[in-house]
Amino acid sequence: MAETRQLEIAELSPTPEAVDASSEATGVQAYLFIAALFFLTNFAAPNLGLVDIPVSFFLKNRLHLSANGTAVFHLIVAIPLILGFVFGFVRDRWSPVGHGDRAHLLIFSLATTAIYIAMGFAQPSYATLALGVFVATSTYQMTSSVANGVSTVVGRDANQAGGMAAATLIAAYLPQVLGFFVGGVLSQALEAQNAVIAARVVYLCAGLMMVLLAIVGFLGPASVYAAAERARTRQHLVADLKRLVRHWPIYPVLFVQALWQFSPATATVLQYHLANSLHGTDAQWGEWNAVFIGAFIPGLAIYSWACRRVQLRWLIWGAFGLAVLQMTPLLLVRTANQAIAAAAALGVMGAFAQAALVDLCIRSAPKGLESTMMMAFLATYWISFRSGDLAGTWMYDRWGFVPPVLATTLTIALCLPVLLLVPSRLLLTRDGEPIRQQT
Repeated sequence: MAETRQLEIAELSPTPEAVDASSEATGVQAYLFIAALFFLTNFAAPNLGLVDIPVSFFLKNRLHLSANGTAVFHLIVAIPLILGFVFGFVRDRWSPVGHGDRAHLLIFSLATTAIYIAMGFAQPSYATLALGVFVATSTYQMTSSVANGVSTVVGRDANQAGGMAAATLIAAYLPQVLGFFVGGVLSQALEAQNAVIAARVVYLCAGLMMVLLAIVGFLGPASVYAAAERARTRQHLVADLKRLVRHWPIYPVLFVQALWQFSPATATVLQYHLANSLHGTDAQWGEWNAVFIGAFIPGLAIYSWACRRVQLRWLIWGAFGLAVLQMTPLLLVRTANQAIAAAAALGVMGAFAQAALVDLCIRSAPKGLESTMMMAFLATYWISFRSGDLAGTWMYDRWGFVPPVLATTLTIALCLPVLLLVPSRLLLTRDGEPIRQQT
């Protein structure tokens, strides 16, 4: 046991060479590059606002699917997201034509662009939407694995997990805010248009973002790519799998993530509640999401300041204690505009918890398998989120909106006892301090 414990600490503590290398990759240029990766990958993601909102309303308004039917569609196309750790593992072990992450970004950004173009010129139907979004999500996942892998290597090895968590979340949420606004407006503006034209506009916009991602990836700073390449695992496939399975710190993080993201009262349930009970429009649903995600950004900026001054244990316990009541204001709203106003409060309440959890995830990643860990973290999100979506729509179709809200509150409260399982050494430091053994 002692030898295993020492191995875990060694994996979490960067070597002097790694610190020297990471210091070269933590300048302004490197952070701007990583932020650009997160911005573009989230703007063009098949599962987020720019693409997802028009698709969701096409399913609801054109194909007349029930709330549960729409949730089933989202679960099917989320299979590549659910298997995200596989894409992360491939990224950690495979360097295409010897050019690592630069090649990953170029190849898979352009592949996703090609799929979006094909979808834009196809006749929209349930089958073509499902197939197109499924394949586009698969190629997109490789670009996402690069963004998550390089950010984790740089942040963890430079002892800047909290700052990197806040920076990458802000960079990821900004395009989601824009995407939800644009997606909602496009959905409503194109509602009366021919379905082929509507689909073409949406997918060509997303394809343009993926072309920009390919350009950014090609021109990315060599220092970041070099740091990521030095961290790439060189062990045998089976040895890496065993090391991942035996790495205890990943389990509490993934368990908390599963509970935190279950959220039966959000996604499809909230979309249908806003549209049917509160008489909101497509654009207002996009606005709700934009305000909710946008409200995270001030909280994340505060977290980036606080994580350098306060140990993670205090930040994460305080954040999740506050987040227990995050969804309850939705029980009080009576109009779509009131719901949009409440979204700001919900976002602020959730921002600290999200940042603290990503901070902990970066600290917990096994060395050489950073992308695998982060993509498993994201996969857990999609497994839990889509499961919560199905459970929520099942409750909503039978009993209305209140039971999904109560179920969401309960699952967030369950995060608190799970935090007791996190190894103390991961929680006892501030940003800028090396992770140390518990004393």
